[in-house]
Amino acid sequence: MMLNPLNSFLAHDRLMVLDGALATELERRGANLNDALWSAKLLIEQPELIRAVHADYFAAGADVATTASYQATFEAFTRRGMSRAEAADLMRLSVTLACEARDAFWAEPSNRVGRLRPLVAASVGPYGAMLADGSEYRGHYGLSRAALADFHRERMQVLSSSGADLLACETIPCLDEALAIADVLAEQNNMTAWISFSCKDGEHNVQGERLADCVAVLEAYPHIVAIGVNCTAPEHVASLVEQAKARTTKPVLVYPNSGEHYDAEGKVWTGACNPADAYAEMAARWQAKGARMIGGCCRTGPDDIRAVRLMAAA
Repeated sequence: MMLNPLNSFLAHDRLMVLDGALATELERRGANLNDALWSAKLLIEQPELIRAVHADYFAAGADVATTASYQATFEAFTRRGMSRAEAADLMRLSVTLACEARDAFWAEPSNRVGRLRPLVAASVGPYGAMLADGSEYRGHYGLSRAALADFHRERMQVLSSSGADLLACETIPCLDEALAIADVLAEQNNMTAWISFSCKDGEHNVQGERLADCVAVLEAYPHIVAIGVNCTAPEHVASLVEQAKARTTKPVLVYPNSGEHYDAEGKVWTGACNPADAYAEMAARWQAKGARMIGGCCRTGPDDIRAVRLMAAA
């Protein structure tokens, strides 16, 4: 029987607090991630720093850690001269690091007051992330749904058997890739996942499809336990939540960027980030629109998640 790990967190209309950015937080702490592997590079070089970031998010109030496997693919590790077995071990390590941080946090009795034991979500990045050329912010891969399923299958199988509570299939640019992931989930009855799209405005994913239409199609897939948006400008989120909420009975999740904008070609951030208190004010509006799970994506950090937790507890 398939169990939904989100149920206890969302009972009685509670808000589930997600974590914030991993890669950009690692960069803020001095890591050089100018690399095709991005945060997965530190699975090889500095795994202890990944564990430390997870620990800080739990301390800030996160109910879930999202692992450093977003850009951890067989193809990317093969380009580094690694075997498939070595690549799979690094994927498993990403889950182990998050679980270790969670278990150390939960071992302290004071951390359990008013909290449920946090979850670990294994990150599954899109096909475009493997290309490392910004394709996940454009879509239009030119691949069939079956080919996309073939790309995701083995990695999803490794991550789902590594001790994670669910998969976080994130920054998805188009419905075809979401459906390919749904096909793989249906093949393995023990896997559950959330799917979150990257969106370019208040109505469309980055490929140009209406989010409401994507959500409506995914409603029929029981292994998808939440649907939403991430890696999206925060000013678009309230509208996107409204549209998603109108087309699904599943929990709607949102974890947008800090307010800065990313130039995928130049690989630079521009603009100003929202301070933590302003981010929490926006999160309160997203919750009022119907979001049940809220966190942060690129350029957000533990202070933002702490502010969201305090907002949720108010």
